[in-house]
Amino acid sequence: MAIGFKFLPAIRILLLLLAVAAEKETYIVHMAKSEMPGEFVDHTRWYDASLKSVSGEAEMLYTYTNVVHGFSTRLTPDEARSMEARPGILSVLPESRYELHTTRTPSFLGLDQNAAMFPQSDSASDVIVGVLDTGVWPESPSFDDTGFSAVPTSWRGECEIGTNFTKSNCNKKLIGARFFARGYEATLGPIDETKESRSPRDDDGHGTHTSTTAAGSVVSGASLFGYAAGTARGMAPRARIAAYKVCWIGGCFSSDILAALDKAIDDNVNVLSLSLGGGMSDFFRDSVAIGAFAAMEKGILVSCSAGNAGPTSYSLSNVAPWITTVGAGTLDRDFPAFVSLGNGKNFSGVSLFKGGALPGKLLPFVYAGNVSNASDGNLCMTGSLIPEKVRGKIVLCDRGVNPRVQKGSVVKDAGGLGMVLANTAANGDELVADAHLLPATTVGETTAKEIKEYLFSDPNPTATVLFEGTKVGIEPSPVVAAFSSRGPNSITPQILKPDLIAPGVNILAGWSGAVGPTGLAEDARRVGFNIISGTSMSCPHVSGLAALLKAAHPDWSPAAIRSALMTTAYTAYKNGKVIQDVSTGKPSTAFDHGAGHVDPVSALNPGLVYDLDAEDYLNFLCALNYTASQINSLARRNFSCVAGKSYSVNDLNYPSFAVSLDTRGGVVKHKRTLTNVGPPGAYKVSVASDDSVKIAVEPQSLTFGQSNEKKSYSVTFTAGAMPANANGFGRIEWSDGKRVVGSPVAVSWV
Repeated sequence: MAIGFKFLPAIRILLLLLAVAAEKETYIVHMAKSEMPGEFVDHTRWYDASLKSVSGEAEMLYTYTNVVHGFSTRLTPDEARSMEARPGILSVLPESRYELHTTRTPSFLGLDQNAAMFPQSDSASDVIVGVLDTGVWPESPSFDDTGFSAVPTSWRGECEIGTNFTKSNCNKKLIGARFFARGYEATLGPIDETKESRSPRDDDGHGTHTSTTAAGSVVSGASLFGYAAGTARGMAPRARIAAYKVCWIGGCFSSDILAALDKAIDDNVNVLSLSLGGGMSDFFRDSVAIGAFAAMEKGILVSCSAGNAGPTSYSLSNVAPWITTVGAGTLDRDFPAFVSLGNGKNFSGVSLFKGGALPGKLLPFVYAGNVSNASDGNLCMTGSLIPEKVRGKIVLCDRGVNPRVQKGSVVKDAGGLGMVLANTAANGDELVADAHLLPATTVGETTAKEIKEYLFSDPNPTATVLFEGTKVGIEPSPVVAAFSSRGPNSITPQILKPDLIAPGVNILAGWSGAVGPTGLAEDARRVGFNIISGTSMSCPHVSGLAALLKAAHPDWSPAAIRSALMTTAYTAYKNGKVIQDVSTGKPSTAFDHGAGHVDPVSALNPGLVYDLDAEDYLNFLCALNYTASQINSLARRNFSCVAGKSYSVNDLNYPSFAVSLDTRGGVVKHKRTLTNVGPPGAYKVSVASDDSVKIAVEPQSLTFGQSNEKKSYSVTFTAGAMPANANGFGRIEWSDGKRVVGSPVAVSWV
């Protein structure tokens, strides 16, 4: 006992130190580089001196050169406030945590039939796509470099070594791989290398899937357990890939994301793909928006996922106008698996299960909520099912809260033989296929209600599940995925987001060899390709297509490439009906699909583009009434909005129109400028709108005599009858008889 008392003072000191350490958080410090005192010859030494002036113990996690003038560090809230008061400090912002937005596609997009239209020469293989994600599984056949020429001389990156990863893991296809973990480890402690590799290696699968979707090499005979069998290829199969691992088991931290963006700019990538997002905040506080601004200035297109928080309105992520924001649609491919009930009725669902079939007879069928010891037993949460009541039966579980595939694992552990996973109102009739661990199928909400009616009314309900493999030619397709995040844009309602949609449901692409297709620890299966869904999947489709356009048009700016993709996107099927929203079964709107579904073949020759440069975006920030300090934090320069000058968000040269009208009526004007990137021609305008708004364009025709010639026009929006939901829609199209340059119009009453 005396020995214990002897060490009490030391224990108290240790507890005190731990308490102080626990108070520290990671902050990103934005510096006004132009205010560096003359005695410092290097900005890094100035950063260090500024840090040491408020904390003798703190060290810099990263110093940033391209995306931010500043650094990241660990500080107490008091130290952060003291730092913000120092000379030359623009802002001290707490770190944010971001989350991942988790072979038919080329054919569906028309790339197979029109391959000859896209560059196959060195220009295509000189384009580099940088992917910020969970890393890369270099052994995937999608990274095969057979037939590739030497690494482009423009490349300045490297292949970093670490756990289970060496320089030899890179090649002429996967030309670079880095990892960024200082911010993650500063907050959550050292990476547990028994669970994930402290290296660019992908132990999750998400990063390999996104990078191979964007630019994976051509692989014949690809499938997941025989599903979606065929040739797998990325959107830009000749482009090079550079992987930047920023996401770990505990999430993706903004200090690491900024460091990766900083390096990617140094490395000289041409396109950046980020299938991740966080909470909404002003652009000068949003690390992805800040990093993307710097990339845009270097001519790098940044493509980001819109988020998986749909179909709720105002649910978007990554809405800065210098980011291409991508929502998700479906393919014309499905994986049907039918529920056959004891009353003779059959209902269609979807599944990617591959394994032993159910007994060739109908089995007892139970509802999870009736065979559970928990109040939320209907959700098939871990340990919630009673084995004696489940064994040998098929269980109906409601979707929600825990992962879909985990529900099947819970049923299997309780002795169940199969599962019917029922969508609820939150997901409607959207069907997302999963590689379940037991025979199982997912059914939509409407179907689930009918199945439950039988289940609850029949004294001895029975069922079985029948698997039908892969079906193509599904109609209608595409439809907007229910999970795809929706507008309006909560940060700047005058900028329509998402920009467009691309395939994001049941996408086949490369996978990690470290984890099974479900991602569950108990899943011992290993696959070379996996089928998953999310705007995480639609984003790299657009990233890869942007790489194709960059190869075809090396002089195009990021804004020009995005404009080409947006103005050639389609909003209706061949029968003229508007693309459907699967969450409602009704026509989708511009708040759901943006400019429409991407059409890369048309985007190759758009005729006209809406171009933008850094100066345009700076004027846009002035229109938002950003202060000089806020603009400096975002754009890393002294830029003062001209006093007395009238700045308008409505004049940002965006390829779409988001119009805010006063509920009492009124008129709003927008200005736009078109640049000719095609042959000389005369374009005439046509407009369409509902009764909510009248659209007038002046002039009504534009004639272009040479390439890169610019012509401006104005649009007047006059309020009509306000619809019940306070949203109206229209469209403006310019056409020379061969090409159509289309822009969606979304109207909100405020």
